Amino acid sequence: MIFVTVGSQKFQFDRLLKKIDELIEDGIIKDKVFAQIGESDYIPINYEYVNFMNQEEFNKKIDKSNLIITHAGTGVIVNSSKKGKKIIGVPRLKKFGEHVDDHQIELIREFEKMNFIEACYDLEGLDKVINIVNNKEYKRYKSNTQSIIQSIKKFIEG
Repeated sequence: MIFVTVGSQKFQFDRLLKKIDELIEDGIIKDKVFAQIGESDYIPINYEYVNFMNQEEFNKKIDKSNLIITHAGTGVIVNSSKKGKKIIGVPRLKKFGEHVDDHQIELIREFEKMNFIEACYDLEGLDKVINIVNNKEYKRYKSNTQSIIQSIKKFIEG
């Protein structure tokens, strides 16, 4: 299954949702698709969706999915990567009214450099990116929380 998530901010991400519909219609995406569409105006035709879901439902969708297609949400990227999921990051862009600026390009670029995700900067090439991600291995995100806690403990204890 492919899980498409566009976040929960007040901005639409119609452009991505329409492209997913096109790729299903053209037979390029054959997997079942489920989307969390947030505040988007576009209503998917060829796949199931909800506007919002709670954290438990969201995590279940990630667990059931082979591929996550997402905006540059750090939480979903890190969470999905920890679970060994393949991820395509698509930045929301200011020029399409998808965000207030283009900071998501920078976030996607950094995750891509670290080999956690595959980036899709141009939705016209999403079909090619799906092909790439299905045939490539990615690093799993590993939290360093415990080492930070140990360092703090060591410092406090003298």
